[in-house]
Amino acid sequence: PGGKHMCNIWQGVFPDRDTAEDGFAGTAPARSFEPNGYGLYNVAGNVWEWQSDWFSPDYHRAEPRKNPTGATTGVSKSIRGGSYLCHDSYCNRYRVAARSSNTPDSSTGNLGFRCVVDA
Repeated sequence: PGGKHMCNIWQGVFPDRDTAEDGFAGTAPARSFEPNGYGLYNVAGNVWEWQSDWFSPDYHRAEPRKNPTGATTGVSKSIRGGSYLCHDSYCNRYRVAARSSNTPDSSTGNLGFRCVVDA
């Protein structure tokens, strides 16, 4: 809003040049941007975040909306939130609800983890 960056995503022409208009060409340190309305930091952009849930593209359609625990088995784990490599012309997944998956033995520079507790 008002030209203010709220999360770390790719600016510029993807994938040729990140102009780093948000101050970061790559990952940003925790709390580099203001928290959201719930007081949470870095839940969108910066790095995809591992979830403890196994990934199932259809699981959340039938599961209760309040505190779903996720599929109990699977091949890939859920990741959420997008990363600094997300851009409107490429993946457009820098949203809190954005989900994708990755195998548990994977690692990359745009993948981290999200700490959660039962509410």
